[in-house]
Amino acid sequence: VQLVESGGGLVQPGGSLRLSCAASGFVFMDYAIGWFRQAPGKGLEWVGGVNWDGNRRDYAESMKGPFTNSRDNRKNTVYLQINNLESEDSAVYYCAKSKRGFKASVTGDDYDHWGQGTQVTVSS
Repeated sequence: VQLVESGGGLVQPGGSLRLSCAASGFVFMDYAIGWFRQAPGKGLEWVGGVNWDGNRRDYAESMKGPFTNSRDNRKNTVYLQINNLESEDSAVYYCAKSKRGFKASVTGDDYDHWGQGTQVTVSS
């Protein structure tokens, strides 16, 4: 099983990014995928996730506006669109494979494989 994030980088406040998570080594369409982030000196924070068919998208309460999950099961890829970025959004963003398909859990223990992360830095 492999998950590879991409799309991070340096962006100015108010800017946008689309992160990608390319998956392989498992039946992609059977599992939910979650997104987490970790800022320097802080713990792992759940951002949101998308269920197996993309019809259920969940977000942390504070991230419902600027963040949008989606997935393309033909490409084995999940996307996280982040708009109106703020400095507080600077973090390493990780995607993770859920142990289940119907919902992306908020709990890290419900995920069994993680990507290596992609750095997002918001700065002027």
